[in-house]
Formats: sequence, structure tokens, C-alpha cells
Amino acid sequence: MTETLKLPVLPLTDSVLLPGMVVPVRLDEPEIQAAVDAASSVDRKILVVPRLDGRYAAVGTVAVLEQVGRLPSGEKAAVVRGEVRARIGSGVTGPGAALWVEAEKVTDPAPTGRVLELAKEYKALVVSILQQRNAWQVIDSVEQTTDPGALADLAGWASYFDDVQKAQLLAETDVQRRLEQLLEWTKEHVAEQEISEKIGKDVREGMEKQQREFLLRQQLAAIRKELGEGEPEGTDDYRARVEAADLPEHVLKAALKEVDKLERSSDQNPEAGWIRTWLDTVLDIPWNVRTDDNDDLVAARSVLDADHAGLDDVKERLIEFLAVRARRNRRGLATVGGRGSGAVMALVGPPGVGKTSLGESVAHALGRKFVRVALGGVRDEAEIRGHRRTYVGALPGRIVRAIREAGSMNPVVLLDEIDKVGSDFRGDPTAALLEVLDPAQNHTFRDHYLEVDLDLSDVLFLATANVGEAIPGPLADRMEWVALDGYTEAEKIAIARDHLLPRQIEKAGLETSDVEFSEVALGMIAAEYTREAGVRQLERGLAKVLRKVTVALDSGTEAPVHIDADTLVKFLGRPRFTPESAERTAVPGVATGLAVTGAGGDVLFIEATAMDGDPGLTLTGQLGDVMKESVSIALSYLRSKGLAGDLASKKLHVHVPAGAVPKDGPSAGITMTTALASLASGRPVRSTVGMTGEVTLQGRVLPIGGVKQKLLAAHRAGLTDVIIPKRNEPDLDDLPESVRRELRVHPVADVAEVLELALEPASVVAQAA
Repeated sequence: MTETLKLPVLPLTDSVLLPGMVVPVRLDEPEIQAAVDAASSVDRKILVVPRLDGRYAAVGTVAVLEQVGRLPSGEKAAVVRGEVRARIGSGVTGPGAALWVEAEKVTDPAPTGRVLELAKEYKALVVSILQQRNAWQVIDSVEQTTDPGALADLAGWASYFDDVQKAQLLAETDVQRRLEQLLEWTKEHVAEQEISEKIGKDVREGMEKQQREFLLRQQLAAIRKELGEGEPEGTDDYRARVEAADLPEHVLKAALKEVDKLERSSDQNPEAGWIRTWLDTVLDIPWNVRTDDNDDLVAARSVLDADHAGLDDVKERLIEFLAVRARRNRRGLATVGGRGSGAVMALVGPPGVGKTSLGESVAHALGRKFVRVALGGVRDEAEIRGHRRTYVGALPGRIVRAIREAGSMNPVVLLDEIDKVGSDFRGDPTAALLEVLDPAQNHTFRDHYLEVDLDLSDVLFLATANVGEAIPGPLADRMEWVALDGYTEAEKIAIARDHLLPRQIEKAGLETSDVEFSEVALGMIAAEYTREAGVRQLERGLAKVLRKVTVALDSGTEAPVHIDADTLVKFLGRPRFTPESAERTAVPGVATGLAVTGAGGDVLFIEATAMDGDPGLTLTGQLGDVMKESVSIALSYLRSKGLAGDLASKKLHVHVPAGAVPKDGPSAGITMTTALASLASGRPVRSTVGMTGEVTLQGRVLPIGGVKQKLLAAHRAGLTDVIIPKRNEPDLDDLPESVRRELRVHPVADVAEVLELALEPASVVAQAA
């Protein structure tokens, strides 16, 4: 049976009183004072009711008025202790000015098993929270509370519950639902507390790190100040540097976008360092810097002639480029950002002919900056196009670095050893070079690191290669080949006298007056001590002689030291290269051919012999398939024409020295035929005759390549007669006049003409016998 009480109402607007709680109440309102005064008439009992948002709650707490007095501040106050819940009924009239109501006490039923489990879980959760706060006295109070309802009402002391939540707990008369609600709220509070603690820890660590970095930077600044090493002006103000730089519009837009990212990011963000490096790279590129071209063609030609002897074809092509460029400038066609004249020249030739140094002379003649990009052995596409900025240690490609190094947008860029570019799983660099060298595309070249268009249309690209056939077809199609086939002996002497000798005299620490070279000595070094298309070995020979001269001068020899033929033999030893065609072709079966190697043109001897045994053919000398076929074709031709004699019944052996060097190509066809015809007829090949050409089964002589290099090799070897295919006659126009005068060139169309020119007459052979 429920108990009904008639009690005065004490409203609370700023707190909630739950059973078991003791709280002070200020007597600062008339109705509160009236309720306290009226409580003395009912055994100091009073009904404390929450009044939130101006509305009374339906459930209050029956409390005992423990004490009435004053606070330390002098204000009147009362202390009330909550006892039990009470449900408010209808209002009644009572003594005094207080509001009286009828209220029914609400008692908690006996706890069930589920309620006890919830109480145990809630108690453990509350104790864990109190342990974190080191509230040990409160923990003892909680652990001593065994009644589930009383344990739930202890939540009125919790600071992490607001008045609305406490009012809901007061209004909930069912203990089980009260505990379930408390468990949910408490778990949410614990989760929020863990997140807050983690955030607070991160913030504290960040602040500590910032403070530590600030102190270190202040110390570093003080150290730099003491050492006199101040920070460079404007290091950190990238926005001012970007806006002050003369950048194209699309580059300025991209740079300002990166500056915005940099300003928003913290110093701890690793991306800030990448952005600074990128901005430094962009600011270092000379976007709008260009040098003026030299339009004086006469002066440009004089520069080329002064730097290099010979190479008239190359010089003529460069003068043509200058002339076209000058005319375009005068007509206003060479606009920035458009397609340029598209001159991409590939200097193809053997080592030592001056391909790389010619690039410097071109830049000197044009009045442009010069940059050399070594491509030998490059296998990574990123070396040309650059790395993506997402990679650690990313860099722009070699083209962008060359532009930055040159300091202008129109330098001469020499792509050295372009035929030695490789490829592997990292990509094909030659494919990346296609866009660089294509005049229809390179005005919008995009480097992977920069990610902005770079105009390369004003750059003069020169490429060098030893073997043109090693350059991939699509890349070779974008270049104009200029062949540097080598120098004649006269040109080598001129180069040695005008260029190599002064440089080596300086390197040896000598004066020009300390040594004198005769023309004979220079000629001997070029012809008898070296055999090459270029002048690299010639320069080494001069360096060796000058070292000997230095030793002689230090030993007391009077200057100048005169270098003639006798002195040369004393310093360099006996000559290493002498014409050997006469002794090699003195017997039948040996013919002198001409070939092109990676080092330029060379003389090739083909030897044939016959012996008794089973008929057959043996080939030695590391011959390729094409040269093996040439031997078979030559033998079949001779047999079909009845010129093979008794070779059909003999065992034949054809050898091409040197055996350790691989050899292949079609240009040895007529040489093979001549060697076999000489063996069959017993007529030796003339010692002064060299030959080159491809042969067919019908005896026709087909054209071949490398005629100029082969003729220069024949001239160096001391040959006086050279047989070439008739269809190669136009190639003689490229031959220097000095060589053409000393060589008798015989263009032929049929092998019969070759044999008539190459073999000694039968009468001469009979007379010798």
C-alpha cells in the first residue's frame, strides 16, 4: 500500500536532488524561503522538485531539512537530505505562503538477478573512472553500497552528467531501466574521455615538439649570427619570390598554387619539403632568358674554321642553319612558344673525329651557351623525363637540368653518345627522346617532375654517335645525319700543328719556343705511328714526345729541341704501321678489301687456299652469315663462268684475319670473288689495289655504304687504286680533293671488270715464273 504525504514544495532550478544526496540550498527566492518555513510544521519534511525550463517535474524527492543558517558569504541557506522518491499528485492548500502538494512515496522493489548483474557492472565501471581520478574515499563509499537503487542514485554526484540526465534518473522509478540508462551514458562518457585524452596527448606532444624546434631554431639563428652566416634574404617568402620572378602565365599559376599548399601545411608535413624543392627548381629555370644569335655568317664561319680543320660538310650545314635562323628573325617568325626551325643534327662518325668539340664550336659560332648531356649507358626513362614528385629524392630530367645549367632557353645542347642509350625494365630512354627532338612537339615538352610545359623549340640539339645504325629507327627519323668520316693525312697534320700541339705544349708545362716539330715528324706520327679515322691517338703521340722533351730539357739539353724523323724514332721507337699490301698480296689467293668498323674505315685482307682432300669449303675468321653467303656466291659465280679451274675438286679454305674480330656485311663480295679467282688462275692481286662492293650470282656489282670512310682508309694504307660499285660514283663528291688526286678510283658494274683491274696480267706472271 502506497503512502501519501502532504508536503510543501521546494523548487530547484540549478540542480537535481536524488535520494541519498545532501545539498545546500540558497534561500534567495520567496517561494524557497516559504517552503523552508512551512517544513517546520511537518516534522521538517519537504518535497524537493526539479523545475527545469520553468516546468515542475512529475517526480520529486522527499527530503529532510537538516539545518538552516548562513553561508560564509553571509547569504541565508538551508541544508536538505534526500530520502525517497515521491510522485506528485494534486495541489492542496496548507499553512503559510508555500505551495503544498500531495505526494505518493515510491519504494524500490526487492532486487532481481538481472538488476544485481547490472549493478555489479555499473559499480565496476564507476570504480574504474574514480580510480583514474584518484578519488579513493568515494570509491570506498561506492563499494560499500549494496542496494542497486541506492547505487544508481549515487549518479547524482557525478560531474559528467548534466541536470537533464539527472532529472531523467529521478523520474525513472524502475531500477533496472535506471541502471541500463546509466551504463549507456557512462560508457559514452568513457569513450569520449579516451578520445579527449588522446587528442590532448597529441596536442601536448605537438606543442612540446614545436617549442623544442622553436628553441633549436633560435639557438641556430644565434649561432649563425655569431658566425656571420645570416639567412639568405627571402628564403621563406616564396610567394614574394614567385610573384617577383618573370614566369610565364601557366607556370606562375602552377607555382602560386603550390605556394598556397605550402602556406597551409605545417613544418612537420613532409610534403612541405617537396614543395620547397619544386619551387626552387622552377625559380632556377631561365623561363624568359634568351641569348642573341650571331647573324654574321662570315664571322661564324671563321670561328668554325679556326676551331676545326676540314669538316666542310658539317660547317656548310651549320652556316645554312644560321642563315635560316637569321632570316626568320628578320621576318619576325621566330616567336617564343612556337615551332622552331627544327634543325636536329646527328654527328655520326668514328671516335676521335671531333664530334663533341664541334658542338662547343657551334655554340661559340652562334653566341649561345653550351651544355653537354652524356647519354652513354643511360637506361632509365626518368633520366630524360624526370621522376614523379611522389618519389623520394625526385629530380627533373637531364633536359631540364641542362636548360637550368645553361641559364638560357636557347642553348646548344649536345646529346653525347646517343647510340649507346640502353633500355631495361625502367623504360626506354630513346622513346622519351622522341618528344625532345621532334620539332612538332618539343615546344610543349612536359617533364614529369615539373608538370608544366617547357618550350624547347629554340634549343639547338646536336647528337653524336659512333654507329648510326645503332640508333632506333623512330629516333633516327627525327634527326638529320651529318657524317664525320675522318681526316686525311694533310688534315691531321694541320690539326696537330694548329690545335693539338699548342694544347699539349701547355699541358706539358713548356713554352712554344722550347720545341720545334718538322712537317715530316708530324706526318710520320699521323701515318706511321697511328692508324685511325680521328686524331685521338695522334694527340697521345704528341703528348708522349713532349714528355720526352721535358725530360731532355730538365737534363740540360738546350732549347729549342728539334723534332725530326730521327728524333721521333728515338722518342717513340720504330714505326708501328707500314703499308703491307705488297707483301700480303704477293701470292695468289689474297685480295685487299675495304671495310667500315666502329673506329672508321679499315683495310681487310681475304686469304684463300686450296689443298688435296675431300671437296668442300671451310670458312674461318668469325664471319657473319652475310659474308659466308658472299663466299658461296663468289664460288658459284666462278664455276658458272668457267673461271674456277680445278677448285671444284679441291678442299678450299677461306680466312679473314684477324680471327678474333667478328666480321659481317655485304661489301666483301667482290673481294671474295677476286681472292678465289686469283687462287684458281694463279695470278696474284695487284698490291696497290683495294676494293669494296657486293656481288650477285650473275656477276653484277651492287652499291654499298661508307664509301668515304673506306677510301680514306685506302689512302692511309698507301693504296693507289680503289674499285667501287658504279652506282656509288655520286659518293665521290664527298671525298676531299687532296685524296681524290692521289687515288685512282675505278667504278665498275660487273665482276669481270674487277678481275681485269685487280689481277696481275698472265704475261707478268709467266715472266716472273
